[in-house]
Amino acid sequence: MPKLTVIIPTFNEEAYLEDALFSVAFADEIIVIDSFSTDNTPEIANNYATKFLQRKFDNFSNQKNSALKEATGDWVLFVDADERVTHSLEAEIKETIQNPKHGGYKINFPHFYMNRFLYHHSDDVLRLVKREVAAFSGSVHEKLQCEGSIGKLKNKMLHFTYKGLDNYISKKESYAWFQAQQQFDKDKKATWFYLLFKPSYRFFRSFILKGGFRDGVPGMTVAAVNAYGVFERYVKLMLLRKGMR
Repeated sequence: MPKLTVIIPTFNEEAYLEDALFSVAFADEIIVIDSFSTDNTPEIANNYATKFLQRKFDNFSNQKNSALKEATGDWVLFVDADERVTHSLEAEIKETIQNPKHGGYKINFPHFYMNRFLYHHSDDVLRLVKREVAAFSGSVHEKLQCEGSIGKLKNKMLHFTYKGLDNYISKKESYAWFQAQQQFDKDKKATWFYLLFKPSYRFFRSFILKGGFRDGVPGMTVAAVNAYGVFERYVKLMLLRKGMR
């Protein structure tokens, strides 16, 4: 019987972590990798997790890769504290790792935003992989790498991403610095064309091409905030190139 390890990265997630841990209680091993939370996250994690690790945060890939080194399961499922594994997804994961056809599997994430799930603003993300061939790369919006073909599970992972508009915007601003630094390190340039075109296209893609308009005002709000995040990235890249950080 293949063993499953669940890895959950945390930082000040006391309001969400316990429910996440309940939803993955079926796993053979649960590892929480924490960035030295200052709330009750460590206490909650120690009550349920098989292993509780703390590591100073430098980037998302290094954080998760460090937890991967501690994992012992044949398969690894990555879950954030604001995500929930449903019973139907649990059953599908158990069946899949017993009779795998691929080296990794994507899961669809409809975002819970302004009291509703946005099924037209969802992402397919690689989250379930064979441990021996798994690794992350990239400092923000990290990418999980695996060997072999990649499939997709039918059931969805619930994502309670919305913690208030201020929190959502702050998260975008924080990510923008990481993304700008990445582009700066690669000697990317920020032009006024990018500053005007890229955010507009992000809104168009999210609201029109992906069907976000079908989700009403919440769909429009998500599209607008995502466009703002792109705008912030190029503003910060301009500041970095001028040596203003």
